[in-house]
Amino acid sequence: MLNIDPDSIRIEDYAYNLPDERIAGFPLENRAASKLLVYDRGKISHTTFSDLPGLAGTGGLMIFNNTRVIQARILMHKDTGTRIEILLLEPLRPAEYALAFSSSSGCIWKCMVGNKKRWKRGKLARELTIDGEKASLFTEIVKDNSSWQEIEFSWNPEYHHFSRVIDCAGLTPIPPYLNRMPDDSDKLNYQTIYARFEGSVAAPTAGLHFTGEILEKLKKNNILTEEITLHVGAGTFQPVKSATASGHPMHAEHFTVSVDTIENIIRNLKRITAVGTTSVRTLESIYWLGVKHLINPNKDKIGHKKPFLPGKKHLPESERLEYPLLLSQWEHTELPTDIPVTESLGALVDRLKFNGLSELDAKTEMMIIPGYKFRLTDRLITNFHLPGSTLLLLISAFIGEDWKKVYNYALENDFRFLSYGDSSLLIPQHS
Repeated sequence: MLNIDPDSIRIEDYAYNLPDERIAGFPLENRAASKLLVYDRGKISHTTFSDLPGLAGTGGLMIFNNTRVIQARILMHKDTGTRIEILLLEPLRPAEYALAFSSSSGCIWKCMVGNKKRWKRGKLARELTIDGEKASLFTEIVKDNSSWQEIEFSWNPEYHHFSRVIDCAGLTPIPPYLNRMPDDSDKLNYQTIYARFEGSVAAPTAGLHFTGEILEKLKKNNILTEEITLHVGAGTFQPVKSATASGHPMHAEHFTVSVDTIENIIRNLKRITAVGTTSVRTLESIYWLGVKHLINPNKDKIGHKKPFLPGKKHLPESERLEYPLLLSQWEHTELPTDIPVTESLGALVDRLKFNGLSELDAKTEMMIIPGYKFRLTDRLITNFHLPGSTLLLLISAFIGEDWKKVYNYALENDFRFLSYGDSSLLIPQHS
């Protein structure tokens, strides 16, 4: 078991003063011109992000999250004119992201509804223009689960895919702390250049600094790159309201990692750079999923999605929700700590291949807090995070109490903070 006590982690100990003027409202026109703080085993300096390839050295493996931000903020209006805002969280029926986005006959999503008190029932309608053609979007609450709602979406003409419908109807889900409505520039700016698979309601912001030129320079330095996919949920914006880490619930986020990528990770252990905290959580989660499989190989079918709907198992299989393998929030603290990384990841690869699968499909609620020992992450590229946030807890876990020195340095040297701000390259003492 890990020597981690979530009750002992007081959120107030991870607060700092962040003036509003230090929050970047928009990104720099040249992504690579942003500042890069370098924390190298206790020493702190800074340069520009364009210098990253030289700082990354030669060889090794860099992991990117290739999720794509969707136009997840849908504005609807009641007949009275009351505005209702719907934030897409994740698909429920069909539960597969790809199937949900390609649907042309309606779908049901887990959502958060703004002004919910004014919309209890009834179908809302909105007129759209899709590719120069008039269209209509309809939304209806199927079930109210208090903190989130099941919303059914339908539209006509039905031959449009849902991805195209929300692309025309939705707004970019920029963070609420920007205190502004999204504009047309956000649709491009709030997206990494390597984004491929739709599903996120928040960008993996460390990746926003990369350009094609930087990626080419990394390649010339023989730094290998691999991609994982973790769809970032709205929980990334959720403030920690509890006094300690134990009281904060982490929302599950869906991720996939290919067998080829896992095998490449095994070949490059001790030389792995994660781009963003979402990549870190994915990397660390796959280690613990491997451990779970090793200690109880028959409990879950690694990589398979199990048809299951709590309380409604009588439904036909075609109508059941599907849930992939899950690593719960504190589950890693209860698992054995002495299993080598190669053994854990090797078990995953063997099981996936045995099942004829090319990728691991899973969800993680993992919360990384001070005291955690990182298994797969040797270096981290990340932006500067909100005071008292779960992401700041992760940074403290990675570089210890020096996070205070890093953030003080950034404040004293005019760094821009949060999603559209500057970034850092963190190399911990144990690296």
